[in-house]
Formats: sequence, C-alpha cells, structure tokens
Amino acid sequence: MHISQQLAAQAVGQVLAGRNLSIVLEDAFRRHHAITPQQRAVAQDLSYGTLRFYGRLQAVLDMLLQKPLTDEYIHHLLLVALYQLSFDRAASHTVVNQAVLAAAKSKKSWAKGLVNAVLRNFLRQQSELEGRLQGNELALYSYPGWWISKLRQQYPQHWQAMLEAGNQHPPMTLRVNRRHGNASGYLEELHGAGLSATLLSEEAVVLEQPTPVGRIPGFSEGRVSVQDFGAQLAALELDVSDGMRVLDACCAPGGKTGHVLELADVSMTAIDHDPQRLQRVRENLDRLHLQADLITGDAATPDNWWNGVPYDRILADVPCTASGIVRRHVDIKWLRREQDIASFTRQQAVILQGLWRLLAKGGKLLYVTCSVFHEENQQQIDQFLHTQADARLLPYRHAQLELTKGQLYPGKEHDGFFYALLQKV
Repeated sequence: MHISQQLAAQAVGQVLAGRNLSIVLEDAFRRHHAITPQQRAVAQDLSYGTLRFYGRLQAVLDMLLQKPLTDEYIHHLLLVALYQLSFDRAASHTVVNQAVLAAAKSKKSWAKGLVNAVLRNFLRQQSELEGRLQGNELALYSYPGWWISKLRQQYPQHWQAMLEAGNQHPPMTLRVNRRHGNASGYLEELHGAGLSATLLSEEAVVLEQPTPVGRIPGFSEGRVSVQDFGAQLAALELDVSDGMRVLDACCAPGGKTGHVLELADVSMTAIDHDPQRLQRVRENLDRLHLQADLITGDAATPDNWWNGVPYDRILADVPCTASGIVRRHVDIKWLRREQDIASFTRQQAVILQGLWRLLAKGGKLLYVTCSVFHEENQQQIDQFLHTQADARLLPYRHAQLELTKGQLYPGKEHDGFFYALLQKV
C-alpha cells in the first residue's frame, strides 16, 4: 500500500501545483511500470479521493500541525493518509504503518516520526476535530470559496445539493445503440450477465456498480457505449434526420458524434483541434461501425477548414470550465480560478459567432457546455441573441430541460450540462 500512497501523494502535489490529474497519473504509471494493476488502482483511487475532499482534509491537517509543513511530499502524504482514515475501509493501523513506510522516501530523519504522530493524534481526536469543522464552508463542501459563493448567488435554492453532488462518485451510464435494440431489451441482457442496472430512458441504463468495459455485453461490438445520461440529451435535442449535413465542432472523444450517427443517416463532419483526441473519435466510430469525415481544425477559425457548404445542424460542444462534471474530474475544483470564467466566455462567443456563419437558413445549432456557471450558459446565449438578429431560441424537446431552461443540475442520474437550441431564421 505504501507505494500507492507514495504515488498518490506525488500526484496530489502536482495537481495542486497546476497539472491535470489524468496526465500526472499517466506519467507516474509510465515511470513505475513494475507496479501491479492493484497498486495502480489504489493509487488512482487515493488521488481522486484526496482531491475530492481536499478542502476538508487540509482543514483537519491544519488543526493537527503546530506549524505549516515545508516538505510538500510529507504534507501531501498526510492528506492521502487522512483521506484513507476518514473515508476508506482499510484498517487504520495498516494505513498508519504504510504511511510511515512511504514517509521514508523523503529521507528526512524527522519524517517517519511526524507522520506517525500526526495520524495517531487524528485517530484519537477524530470526533472532536470533525466537530470543529462546522461553519468552515471550504471544509464542509471541499470547494474553493469563490466557487461556493458563486453557486449560492446563482442557485439560491440548489447550491448545496449541487456542491454535494459534485463530491459523489459518478454513475456509470450506458447508451444503447438504437440501431441494435432498446434499453429494455438490453437491461435483460445485463441481468443475464449478472450485472445489476436500472432503466433511465428508451436507450439509457445505469449500472449499479462501475464495471470494466470488457465485461459489458456488446460493448466491443458497438451495441452499447458509456456516456453520461445528461450528455445523451445532446444528440436527441439536435433533432437530426436522414440526409442532413451535420457538423460536430469540438467533437472529441466522440460520444456525441457516435450518438448522432446512431440516430440518423447523416453526412457527418467532426472537427477537433487536437489530432490525438481526434484519433480517439476514430476509434470510437470504428467500434460503432460508423463513418464521419474527421478534420483537425479549430472551431474558432472555420475559414481554415470549412469547404463553404452550409450545414443543416451544428453541435457546438464548446470549451468551458467543466464545472458540471467535477465528480468525474476532481482536479477541476482546484485547477480553476474565478478569472478563468471570463476567458472561457470570450472563447465561447468567438466560436458561436464563427460557427453561426456555417449554418444554413432554417438550420439549427445546439450550444452545449458541461458548466453550471450562468456566464457560460444563459448569459452567453442572451448576449448572442441580442447581437444576432437572425437567431431565435427554440423550445426544448426534453421536458426536464424545458423545466430548467436548459440547465441540468448535477445529481444522482447525470452530470451538470447546459443546452440551448438556436435556429437561423
């Protein structure tokens, strides 16, 4: 276990220094290629868990230390061990002993003694320490203060539930390929394979427990895909039919691209600025036995790749803060800064204006973010409608989107998304 603790402590430190967690873990596993699959899985779980509850863990550690630690590795190792003692099922004495072994990596004579003392003090004082967290919002919710304040202001009736949803483990939801059946029939197939699941819609089921895709019936044959239920609404809202010319801008990793092609026989162009991410789209489409014209290009500069023929439908899944999917990407909470919102909104406005020129008269553009911040969502659309005389906002096809004016709150069944369907008149 101490190898996993060591890798997790290093990963947490790098994320708090500004790096993406997925990239950090990939680099770590590449360097430590001899570790077992179980050690990799534990290191990943500890990294995600520590960052998910970083605000709470840091507040507890501050109370346990007489003065701030200058050794960053030991600091982050203690956070990882505190996560285990607070949320993991591992035996407490094992966690402490393994953390002491992991502390030896620092080669500081005092490190093992300090780690042992701090963790044992936590076990003795746990109830008292947790009681002292009351009133500390950063500790209670484990989000930056600016994030908490913004959600409280923008969602006075929902902000607490939204914060709490972002700290839950995400569900594993499957999208059943409509060309190969429906969710009701597939649900029986899952049960036959010993996998418990619940029906969400005509083509969506959620697994009771996350499962490796290799164990999911029909995955390798393209009969089913992994996709959040909220994300599945994109292709449905786009309102496609056979023969249309469709553009999926910012398409990687290709979940929505594939879904559109499952729903109708369209001429699909899918673009992304990153060739490596575009390769993932190709792999997904190959698994689904579907075809699209894949182009490396920037949605903000369509003149560099557009052939001049208008599209009937455009899916604009624009870059955003990703504030609606933090339970899947726990590092986002600590990587984002409040000023990043303005940067994203400027980028979104440029993309929206640029793609609008590519839309045929009477055509529809679906604007999508995985954000919950108003600036990136309804305020962005209001500004666009104010400046674009030939654009109008259409009603939503999905009842829940109509009820919430396009904003999906993160919750048990889905992540947080925003949708706005615009028509060129």
